[in-house]
Amino acid sequence: QNTLLADFTNATGVNVQLSTYTSNVEAETKLRAAGGKGVDLIFPSVDTGPNYYKDELLRPIDEAKLKVAQIIPSIYRSSLKLGAEYRGRRYLVPFDWGTEGLTWDSAKFDKKSGEISYGDLWLAANPKQTTVRPTSVFTGVALYLDATGELPSDRALDMYKSEADARRVFDGCLKFLLAHKANIGVLWNNAVEATAAFVSGGCTIGQTWDSTGIALHRDTDRKWRYGVPKEGGLAWTDTLAIPSGAANVEQAYAFANFMLQPDIGARFANTTGYNSCAAGSQDYLSAEDRSAFEAAYPAGTIDKLFWWPMQTDVYLALRSEYAGKLTNG
Repeated sequence: QNTLLADFTNATGVNVQLSTYTSNVEAETKLRAAGGKGVDLIFPSVDTGPNYYKDELLRPIDEAKLKVAQIIPSIYRSSLKLGAEYRGRRYLVPFDWGTEGLTWDSAKFDKKSGEISYGDLWLAANPKQTTVRPTSVFTGVALYLDATGELPSDRALDMYKSEADARRVFDGCLKFLLAHKANIGVLWNNAVEATAAFVSGGCTIGQTWDSTGIALHRDTDRKWRYGVPKEGGLAWTDTLAIPSGAANVEQAYAFANFMLQPDIGARFANTTGYNSCAAGSQDYLSAEDRSAFEAAYPAGTIDKLFWWPMQTDVYLALRSEYAGKLTNG
């Protein structure tokens, strides 16, 4: 990333000061505390858009200054329904995307992406060998139980409807999880914990981010695989946005347009393991990263992804409540 920043400075003369955060919550909290000031670009996940809109922390995107043609058209369009739009105006621009699916030991599970199932997390033969994140495992279980017909949920979307609808699904998923809790060896909350669950925690399968599984395969042992469950992977889009109090707006657009060039997007993807939203970036991926992408997303799997919907207050409250019940149950 530092090389990319230096290249941008060399190309434009604009210096970039980079500050980082560990979660969407931290990013939102920092910007709110500063009243939307102090930074010129922020990179929130698209589903968190409503959290910023209610306090007018972002400024609308001027599409005359953004090179829209550089962005994958389908992701640019679909983002409007996922949280990028507010009151008829776009505030968030798709920047990168990825998935939460399954990482597994291929010596134990002889399956490919698109064939493996969320149900494989809960096989009786896997005591203490499964790792999941308390906040997202409910959606994976909801997709699985919806596919089997055991708990219909409109592919987990009922979790975002009325409180009664949402609680019905969360209750059913919690019941299933508590009945299979003997499978859980490690509960993870960040990438470091997820990786450790496999490397030192004895886990052989888990619901993880793509970057975790792909890095394990590349850097630790070729036996590790990452892929999309047959019921559908969970997909997220991170975006770029310009805070309402940004002091260097023109430079912010220049940096956005630079980062969304296909060759620059590929360099970002090669470095981070995240997929760029720059159109054509896959043509510039390293051979190893292109191979990992094709193994994780064989034909048909991207079409079945569950894109995280906009967060509702009801969903956030119940997700926190039930994650606590799983952790302490």
